[in-house]
Amino acid sequence: MKKYAAEFIGTFAMIFCGTGAIIIDQQTHGSIGHLGVAITFGLIVTAMIYSFGETSGAHFNPAVTIAFSFAKLFPTKQIFPFIVAQIAGALAASMVLKVLFPENISLGATMPAGSVLQSFVLELLLTFFLMLVILFTSQGSKEVGVMAGIAIGGTVLLEAMFAGPICGASMNPARSIAPAIVSGNLNSLWIYIFAPIIGAILASMIWKWMKN
Repeated sequence: MKKYAAEFIGTFAMIFCGTGAIIIDQQTHGSIGHLGVAITFGLIVTAMIYSFGETSGAHFNPAVTIAFSFAKLFPTKQIFPFIVAQIAGALAASMVLKVLFPENISLGATMPAGSVLQSFVLELLLTFFLMLVILFTSQGSKEVGVMAGIAIGGTVLLEAMFAGPICGASMNPARSIAPAIVSGNLNSLWIYIFAPIIGAILASMIWKWMKN
C-alpha cells in the first residue's frame, strides 16, 4: 500500500502543480508564461522522484509502468494497481483544481495545436526520449542513479519547453486523462494515451537491446 500511496501522491502533486501552472497562467493573462509552465513540470517531477523514488520507483506515469514491465524491471501483477493509483491521483488533482478554478474550461488538458499526426508523432518521440533517460539513469551505476531525478526532470522541462506549444508535451496518459475527463475535453485524448505507451515500449526495446 505504501507504493500505491506514493504513486497517488506523486502523480497528484505533478498534475496539481503542472496543470495548475497552466490554469493560473491563463487566469492571470500570461504571468507564468510557457517557460514557467515547463519549469514547473520539470521541478515537480524532480522533487517527487527524490521524494518517492525509494518507495515506489517514482513512475507517476502509466506508460513508464508498462515500459518497465516490458523491460522485465517491474512485476506484471503490479501494473494494474500502479496505474489505478496514478490515474486516481491525477483525477483527484484535477478535481481540486476544478473546485479552485470552476470557470476554467480546459483545466490544463492537452490538445493538439496542429494536426493529429504532428501531435501523435511528437508525443511518441518525446516519451521515447524520456523513457530512455529514465531507463539509462535509474538502471545505471549508483553514481548515475543519484542524478536520475535531475536528468528526468530536466528532460521533462526540455521537452515541454520546445514541443508544448504544438502537442502539449504530455508524455503521460494519466496527466492527460484526468483534466480531459474533469473538463470534458475528450476529443483528442486517444493520442495522449496510445502515443506515450508506444514510445515508452520502443524505448524499453532499445534499452534491452543495448544492455544485452
